[in-house]
Amino acid sequence: MDMKNIAAIVTGGASGLGKATAQMLAANGAKVAIFDLNEEAASATAQALGAVHFAVDVADDASVAAGIDAAEKAHGVARILVNCAGIAPAAKTVGKDNAPHPLDLYRKTIEINLIGSFNVISKFAARAATAPEADGERGVIVNTASVAAYDGQIGQAAYAASKGGVVGMTLPIARDLAQHKIRVMTIAPGIFLTPMVEGFPQAVQDALGAQVPHPSRLGNPAEYAQLVDAIIRNPMLNGEVIRLDGAIRMAPR
Repeated sequence: MDMKNIAAIVTGGASGLGKATAQMLAANGAKVAIFDLNEEAASATAQALGAVHFAVDVADDASVAAGIDAAEKAHGVARILVNCAGIAPAAKTVGKDNAPHPLDLYRKTIEINLIGSFNVISKFAARAATAPEADGERGVIVNTASVAAYDGQIGQAAYAASKGGVVGMTLPIARDLAQHKIRVMTIAPGIFLTPMVEGFPQAVQDALGAQVPHPSRLGNPAEYAQLVDAIIRNPMLNGEVIRLDGAIRMAPR
């Protein structure tokens, strides 16, 4: 799909992987809408890119519906969706003083990372399915999982489950949407230099990067965006999950 003048939505587009993706899309001529609850960061990113932004809670049905309506009013029916919104809490199944994992935290993680992704996918696809074909397709969806879906570490039960769900729904959604000529792909990043990691001491960042076999460093968000670019452009990429991780396999901790 040629991105020029195509409407695109990026959830979590105010920072990190989402911001890099929004930058890539804008550089290729797409009309970008950012969905992010961090309104200050979203506003700054949108202003820099000539994009629009909306405060959207991906886990909330009405919020997503309103966001899709607003994005469509600004740019027309969106044909590209990249889901980057998510949280990564850490809690053991049994924590200090033998306390069980807080159920509300587990539920919140699933609601944002998994249900939130599906919520945006279904509403985006319902609109894209009505659009005319362009180059033999109507839309492209790229989801963000994590290597934690396969190699979840200690304290990542909720996060790994949420990302495992994203992996698991990729193929069936691609099959569901094939009749509408909408492709669905998922990227499972390894350790990337996101704002959270940037907040770690340099020694910790270096230690994390050293765990990656090759290249032995942290991933750059622009490299995530580069893969999104390739997925959008290649019509045979559909129904698959791609690990983007420098061949890392995460240790238990």
